[in-house]
Amino acid sequence: MSIKAIDVKPLKNYELEITFENGEVKRFDVKPYLQYKAFRKIKNIEIFNTVKVEGLSIAWVDGTDICPDELYNNSYKIKD
Repeated sequence: MSIKAIDVKPLKNYELEITFENGEVKRFDVKPYLQYKAFRKIKNIEIFNTVKVEGLSIAWVDGTDICPDELYNNSYKIKD
């Protein structure tokens, strides 16, 4: 079962601070994904900063999203 993102904040250097429903606050680095075609539009910092919680995960105004398991499993905890 996926752990739902309940809040997301864009940070400098294409990173996100994400709060999950279990209370964990984690940081996710989007930079490695920017090389892929599906993520090219969010290289534009104005689009990157439009990130919001959507469903179980997060998404940007252009429709780009990240699988909730990918988001949770590939981020690191910064606080409980």
